[in-house]
Amino acid sequence: MSRTGIVVATRDRHAELLRTLGELRRAAPEAPITVVDNASSDGTPEAVAAAHPDVRVLALPRNLGAVARNLGVLCARTRYVAFSDDDSWWAPGALGIAERCLDRHPRVGLLAARTLVGPHQRPDPVDELMAGSPLGTEDGLPGPSVLGFTACSAVVRREAFLDAGGFSGVLSFVAEEKLLAQDLAARGWELIYLSELVAHHHPSQFRPAGRSRAALERRNNALIDWMRRPPAVIAERTRALLRDALRDPAARRAALGAARRLPAALRERAPLDERTEQRVRLIEESA
Repeated sequence: MSRTGIVVATRDRHAELLRTLGELRRAAPEAPITVVDNASSDGTPEAVAAAHPDVRVLALPRNLGAVARNLGVLCARTRYVAFSDDDSWWAPGALGIAERCLDRHPRVGLLAARTLVGPHQRPDPVDELMAGSPLGTEDGLPGPSVLGFTACSAVVRREAFLDAGGFSGVLSFVAEEKLLAQDLAARGWELIYLSELVAHHHPSQFRPAGRSRAALERRNNALIDWMRRPPAVIAERTRALLRDALRDPAARRAALGAARRLPAALRERAPLDERTEQRVRLIEESA
């Protein structure tokens, strides 16, 4: 029996999800899979039940964004949890590689995989950034330390994920990995890029209309600053956002969205410890 469960969050992409589940079953036939459906309107739960009766489906009454993954982790009873999205899956043997690595390195709370994109298996540009992380590789760790990851190609130690509180409901989605990475590090867990751990991502052609990813990313980065960074950083970046909002519609949407969520963000404010703050600054300065 696999010691790694797979959690897949999805919404209104049941055809792609069924393909992903088939790939996951071929890659990891023994792994328990939990699909968390974010209130789909396309019959996703019924389609999964018919095609993959061995897959557990949590059908949510409303869209919780990235928080849906938290519910999947809570339901998983495995020591480790691998995340996939409805358009991504793990390479054969990948979960065994992750298990052996996490077994050997109890300080490691998360492994970020090398991600191959599309049918031509092009390396994700993020891989190069993580491989060349300015944090380097510490003695006794299996790869470069990172403070970010892609959620559809990460394996977590369940204990560490729950210790850090999982994905934040304040952000919903976009940049949710950044906040969780900082929270894991602040709790003393190591995050590692492991190049031999491989995931596949075939980006979906179905994207929600009417929402600017750039605006969401800037909104959530502003909220992360308010939740975790020191006052000087918050002041500098808030001034920059408000200045940009005067002339740029995307920045204006980001500022208004951040303002609406700011009370919730402040309720979760917990400044980073000195070591983690220094590491965040090092990564920002090297970007």
